[in-house]
Order: sequence, then structure tokens, then C-alpha cells
Amino acid sequence: MDVIRLPNQLGPKLRAARVQRGMTQADVARQLGISTQAVSKLETNAGRASFDRVHRLCLLLGLELGLQEKSTGTPKTAKPMTPAKAAW
Repeated sequence: MDVIRLPNQLGPKLRAARVQRGMTQADVARQLGISTQAVSKLETNAGRASFDRVHRLCLLLGLELGLQEKSTGTPKTAKPMTPAKAAW
């Protein structure tokens, strides 16, 4: 099972969406089949979570989960191609 570290901004967004829907951590935990402590950890970005768990939580709370590949550095600018000159 793949485990991911949660982005810093995800936890507060999860909590805000839960509160906006009038749900308690216990409500969320019950619907996802996890502990209230697990919900608390997700909302505070403590520890790690499986992608499946985060995805199910986002679906429950009506949040869209966007994934983006992490950049490994400054992108290289491609040089424009010029036609090859014949040497004859």
C-alpha cells in the first residue's frame, strides 16, 4: 500500500470542509470505518495516510483531490531546432 505525506494545506481544508458540513470527527470516522484519532491526524497533517484513505475522505467531504508531479528542478528551455545544412 502506498503511503503519502500530506501537503501542509490539506489538513486545514479537510477540517474546514467537515465543519462546513456540520460533521464531527466521529461522524467522518464512522462513515470511513476508521478511528476518530485517524481523522484528527489527517486534519492536523500528523503522520502519513494511504492514498485510498485520503481519496475516500475527500469524496465524503466533497473536495477535489488534485495531484501534481513534483518538479525536480528548473525546467530546461528547449532550443529551437534549425534545419540541418547540407555539407555539399
